[in-house]
Amino acid sequence: MFQRRFLVNWIRKTLGKSTGNRAYSYSSSSSSNNNNNINNNNINISNNLQRSWRRLDYRAISMASTDKGGVGAGAGAAAKSGNRLINSKSPYLLQHAYNPVDWYPWCEEAFELARKENKLIFLSVGYSTCHWCHVMEHESFENPETAAVMNKHFVNIKVDREERPDIDKVYMQFLLLSKGSGGWPMSVWLTPDLAPLAAGTYFPPHSRWGMPSFTKVLESIANKWQTDRESLLKAGSTVLKALQKNQDAAAVAEAAFEPGSAEEKLMEALNVHKQRYDQAHGGFGREPKFPEIPRLNFLFHAYLVTKDVDVLDMVMQTLDHIGRGGINDHVFGGFCRYATTRDWHNVHFEKMLYDQGQLMAAYANAYKLTRSDLFLSYADKIYRYLIKDLRHPAGGFYAGEDADSLPTHEDTVKVEGAFYAWTWSEIQETFKSQAQRFGEVSPERAFEIYTFHYDLKPKGNVPPASDPHGHLTGKNILIVKGSEEDTCSNFNLELEQLQQILQTANDILHSVRDKRPRPHLDTKIICGWNGLVLSGLSKLANCGTTKRDEYMQTAKELVDFLRREMYDKERKLLQRSCYGSGVADNTLEKNELQIEGFLDDYAFLIKGLLDYYKASLDLSVLSWAKELQESQDKLFWDQQNGAYFFSQQNAPNVIVRLKEDHDGAEPCGNSVSARNLTLLSHYYDESSYLERAGKLLNFFADVSPFGHALPEMLSALLLHENGLDLVAVVGPDSTDTKKFVEICRKFYIPGMIILHVDPLHPDDACNQRVQNKFKMVNGKTTVYICHDRVCRMPVTDPVQLEENLMANFFTAKR
Repeated sequence: MFQRRFLVNWIRKTLGKSTGNRAYSYSSSSSSNNNNNINNNNINISNNLQRSWRRLDYRAISMASTDKGGVGAGAGAAAKSGNRLINSKSPYLLQHAYNPVDWYPWCEEAFELARKENKLIFLSVGYSTCHWCHVMEHESFENPETAAVMNKHFVNIKVDREERPDIDKVYMQFLLLSKGSGGWPMSVWLTPDLAPLAAGTYFPPHSRWGMPSFTKVLESIANKWQTDRESLLKAGSTVLKALQKNQDAAAVAEAAFEPGSAEEKLMEALNVHKQRYDQAHGGFGREPKFPEIPRLNFLFHAYLVTKDVDVLDMVMQTLDHIGRGGINDHVFGGFCRYATTRDWHNVHFEKMLYDQGQLMAAYANAYKLTRSDLFLSYADKIYRYLIKDLRHPAGGFYAGEDADSLPTHEDTVKVEGAFYAWTWSEIQETFKSQAQRFGEVSPERAFEIYTFHYDLKPKGNVPPASDPHGHLTGKNILIVKGSEEDTCSNFNLELEQLQQILQTANDILHSVRDKRPRPHLDTKIICGWNGLVLSGLSKLANCGTTKRDEYMQTAKELVDFLRREMYDKERKLLQRSCYGSGVADNTLEKNELQIEGFLDDYAFLIKGLLDYYKASLDLSVLSWAKELQESQDKLFWDQQNGAYFFSQQNAPNVIVRLKEDHDGAEPCGNSVSARNLTLLSHYYDESSYLERAGKLLNFFADVSPFGHALPEMLSALLLHENGLDLVAVVGPDSTDTKKFVEICRKFYIPGMIILHVDPLHPDDACNQRVQNKFKMVNGKTTVYICHDRVCRMPVTDPVQLEENLMANFFTAKR
């Protein structure tokens, strides 16, 4: 049987027979060490097929050529009348609706035209907040001469990768396997039958940086299609056949997990993480650096299992460096997608919803472990940002904000970071004009304190090497290289005084910044990403702060929105996305042809509902999670080999069904599902969920190193093998009962499930075994804490309960 772990070797061997060991691919991604040149056959050659199939990850790949020069994306459009994208709902497609390129959306009309005229398809994939997508649009797609070449030789299709991740993932795997690196914009040439032939990322308008011009690439491929079609087809089909064969791969029986496997994989993963950990700046590896929250979630869990303080230090110091870095919007809140420098200082300024949801949860978990107010403040500022800048009035959240914006309302060319960066004099003059806001502190002293704390410089603090366009010359990005304690010591301030000065200063700058032209808002509401936000809101609400009711109300409205707007109750199906118009606009639209949810939409939302249930004990939400899991199993489960496909069976115009096997910027749907199934099995006392989780885990057991490629799945494996922590709170729906539940929620316990055993309403219970087993002691509300069905002595004193939990699930500040 052809196995996944042999895929790359098989491709290399097969290519060697037919093409002299050459892999055909056009690409300009800077993450490759190879310069890309067109050879005599007009086909780019890459030998970089060394990366393991199991480690191919494109969610955490930087934008193509982020270390190269370029021009900012223009606000204007070249075409006088709209093309076929004009009726789209996707903000990304609408950005291209007035290009002179004769764009089609992904549709049968385009495929039929390609077949009828025997033309290749040029597929361009990106998303609306992608900086390098804007650059390529401005340089090439808005250019009438380039568009003429495209329209003459190709049927041109635009895809929003966030709206159609199934299409994006298939062709990104082709790009990664054929070149070894990838990114967005993604450029792929397809046959009329949708088979990929060649692929790349960003191409410049003129040959530079060792890359051919986009026009030269277009003409070369068009010529190859006319004069040497067979060799072009053979090169593309080799990788495609490998992908299709991999679709039917079975689990590797010899690699199946056995009792004790989780501990072995845990030790292996921790060794790899310790080797890759950046001791100076936190995070893993060098720039570009992504938050990689699934990795941090695993390390939280690993610390509680091992009590290894070095593991705790890795995750806490990483969150601390991210919180103090330029990747954090210190002025108001929210986090950018990734840092372009090792110290998290200069960043790619787009703000993505999935990062906000996951980081909100991570900082809430860090607070639960340490009770550090700083971690809590980071989570709360994310919440503040979400409410003000990303929320639809009906309760859902938009996909994200762009990195680029106009420097002033008079400008016509957008540049990256214009909304967020500051000159020295801007801040100085602003503080002087708002002197009364600082009270007894002079604006000069406030400015001195502020510039010291955030490491601002008169000539700007952005390293030139990290600013290829020169957009940030003379500008400052706020970063805390010291600490609040360092600033207090330097200026002889009390901590409360410093915090008040910084808060006042940031409030002032936030008001000024809001008058600038805002970055583009992607008003697409994505089901799965909203599920991640629901998890973050629920975990933040469980921190036991005075804002719990506010967080819970927001979470409840999000649940109601998703059930009302993105769920077909009759068919029991999720929708991938719907579309708004802004944070103050009630408009809500849907595609004429609905895009049904993918694996991630189900897995992420089920996870969010399980977390929300823990925060609310709302049994109707738990029931909906169970219903969604049943739909997910029907739509995506591989009955023959186990694990979940990303797309549905018989999905139209999807040439390969993939099973994702890498946790990146987001966890993969299989990792999240392994956890969901394990929790549901205990909530409902149904072994079938646990059995399915076991089959899923064994399908990926041959991934190596398992815990580095799939850290979120390793966390699920630990739960599956070691058991969960059941908290049964026995008592009527009373103040005392709620108090006990609140105490339990305040602690980070990755495998904790909470069940309220109400003696007055036994028929309402989801788990009758638990309902019948546990009783009140002496008529008092009683808490039973059980691990893997072994229970400690019951507790009726809330103080004793908190002491017990503190001893096992809390660490003193380090």
